[in-house]
Parts: sequence; C-alpha cells; structure tokens
Amino acid sequence: MNAVIIAVLVMLVLSLFRVNVVFALLIGALAGGLSGGLSLMDTVTAYTGGLGAGATIALSYAMLGGFAVAISRTGIPELLVSKVLKLVNKEGEGTRENLAKALVIFALLAMAILSQNAIPIHIAFIPLLVPPILHILNELRIDRRLIASVLTFGLTAPYILLPYGFGLIFHEIVATQMELAGLPIDMADIPKAMAIPVAGMAVGLAVAVFISYRKPRDYHARATDTIEETQTKTASTKDVIVTLVALAAALYGQIQTDSMIIGALSGILVLYVFGAMKWREADDVLTAGMRMMAFIGFVMISANGFASVITATGEVEPLVESVADLFAGNKGVAALVMLIVGLLVTMGIGSSFATIPIIAAIFVPLSMEFGFSTLAIISLIGTAGALGDAGSPASDSTLGPTAGLNVDGQHNHIWDTCVPTFLHYNIPLIVFGWMAVMVLG
Repeated sequence: MNAVIIAVLVMLVLSLFRVNVVFALLIGALAGGLSGGLSLMDTVTAYTGGLGAGATIALSYAMLGGFAVAISRTGIPELLVSKVLKLVNKEGEGTRENLAKALVIFALLAMAILSQNAIPIHIAFIPLLVPPILHILNELRIDRRLIASVLTFGLTAPYILLPYGFGLIFHEIVATQMELAGLPIDMADIPKAMAIPVAGMAVGLAVAVFISYRKPRDYHARATDTIEETQTKTASTKDVIVTLVALAAALYGQIQTDSMIIGALSGILVLYVFGAMKWREADDVLTAGMRMMAFIGFVMISANGFASVITATGEVEPLVESVADLFAGNKGVAALVMLIVGLLVTMGIGSSFATIPIIAAIFVPLSMEFGFSTLAIISLIGTAGALGDAGSPASDSTLGPTAGLNVDGQHNHIWDTCVPTFLHYNIPLIVFGWMAVMVLG
C-alpha cells in the first residue's frame, strides 16, 4: 500500500479513537516514513525539519489567545451580555416573542462572525457570553441545536471567505502550502474560489434556522456558575473606548504588516499603555491566553512535520499517477472522491488549519494531473479543509458552542452539536464544493 495512504489512515484511525492529535500525527508520520522506505532516523529528521513551517502560525495563535483573554478581563463581555438581556426583555414583552428570538440569534451570529475577522478572539467569547443568557433561551424555548448551528457557522464561514483576522491565517496557510506543493497562487483568488462553498454553508444555516430547529424545545431551569470570579469586572466608559482602540490597532497592524502577530501585539500594547489591563496582571493574563491556544499551535506544528515526511517518502507522485489512471480523466468523480477523502482526514484531526498542509501535499499534484484550474484547486483544498471544522467532534468550532450551551448539562456534544453541524454544513460543503470545482474548471 502507498506510504501516503498508510500515514493518513494511521493518523485518522488514531484520531477517531481519541488519541491525542499531536501523537496521532507523529505516529502516522513514522508509519508513513518507514513504509515508504525511509529509515527511522531519516523519518525523524524529515519530521523535525518540517516543524518550523508551522511556527509562525502557532505564535500567531498564542498572541491572539493572549489578546482574547486580555479583552475578556476588561469587562466588555459582561457589558455585551447585559445589553443583550435588556434588549431581549424589552422586545420580548407581549406578543413580540418571535422578534426576541430573532434578536438573540442575530446577536450570537454577529458575535461569532466578528470573533473571526474584526475582533479576532475565536471561541473565547462563548463561555463568557452564552451561559449568562441560557435562561433567556429557555424562556423563549429556543432549540439549542439551532444556537450550536448558528455559532459554528459564525466560527467557520467568515475565516474561510474573508482574509482578515483568523481568515488571514487560513488564507496564508492555503497559499503557503500550495506553493510548497508546486503551485504558487495569488491570495486574492482565495475569496473568489471559496464563495460558492460558503454559499452552501449559508444554505445549511438557513435550513437549520427556518426548517430543522424552528420548533420550540423545552429545557429545565437550572442554576449555573458561568463566569469565573477573576473575570468579572464592570466595564467603564474608558474601558470600552480603550478596547475599541485596541481592536482597531490590532486590525490596522495586521493589515499594514500582513502579520497577525504584529496585529495582536499592537492591540495588547494599547490595552497596556492606557490601563485597560493592569500591569501586575499582564503576565497571568497573557499566559492564560497562550495556554488556551497552545494545543492548536502544537497540532499545526506537528501537521507540518507530518506533511514533510509525506513529501520525503517520494510516494506522492506514484499516488497521483495511480489515482489518475483509476479515474481515467473523469474530473467530476475525481473531485468528489478528493472531497470525501478530505472529509475523512479533517474529521479525524478536527482542524482545517492543521490539515491544509496534509491535504495540499496530496491534492495539488493530483489536481494538476487532472487539469483543474488554479481557482478550482483552491476551492477543492479550502473546502476539504473546512469540512473538519464544520462538524468534527475534535474541532474547536464545535467544542466551543458545546462548552457554552452545556453548562447546565442539557446539551450533548455529539448529538446536539456535531450531528446538526455535520448535516447542515458538511453535506452542503461537499455538494457546493464539488459544484465550485466543476464551475471553475
């Protein structure tokens, strides 16, 4: 069996059996390298040699984690919660319950979208914003599967499409890994290539909101301890202004330097200098944020080592040739099979950021063999990567919503988050991703 297939299968099976993803990637790389004819030392050398390619991304996540926790300590999340509660209570009087429901859903969707691009704090807002309004969700009888679907859409679709915040990181990974695989691209082409797949996710969101989970669902009222004492603070007008300036500084720094590291550093410095974050708390705050994002960083670093071993085996080209011969030039079937393979790989790892290096190393030469256009290849790789974040049990885009919705023990991670998001996003992603590849050629 081809060494690439062995490496991916070992990694995938171990991931599905809940083995730590970093270890699954390492063991998969060792299995692929040894089966591909490399010695143990050569395999280890190739693996460690590839780790550096993920260092920039890992540091970006660590800095963003520190920035996210720093923002949370200003009291802004609590202020947002209080505003949502006031609006819901006001609009929820009398016969205006439907308007209140729409307001809650829109507010959570908007916050999730902003957390990826404009206010790059990722899932850090969920445990601070969602649990305090669970009793409002219960009173309005909103199905929490709907909220999970809304949050996952907001945590996934924006970074796939827009090159800001986490979107910039994702687009840089796609561009870098495609170039390493032999196909340099213009990052400006990524939004064009991903527009159709993201439209598929929007369709899935509409189905979830207006059809699947439209009916009321009852939950028991249970008390919860939702916000840590160390994080509670009343945000002053000064805190609000400084936080807005910090967010603007982070966005400006990122755009000017094309570096999320500099962007996060700019935002943190503003919080420091203007006193929104106390100097004596700074070390603990930043350490907590970096720790929050550390696992994702390690996964991405390890995934680059995995991709390096795959390349070193020299087995990618034989795999490309054998698959090309198998489909005999049938581009439609080839695109569908690659998307399904991408689904299996990313579902096992649970992170599109971490799996792009693996997918690109295999899919770029294979797609070029079939004669796909550059835009079609970008769409294929981006869609295959997004499949993992949209419905994997190991994805932070599903773990985050569950963490917020299950504080009272009434929301199951698999059946109430992963199954709904898989049905409403992964299936449309495969369908619309395939359509995009066919339309773009």
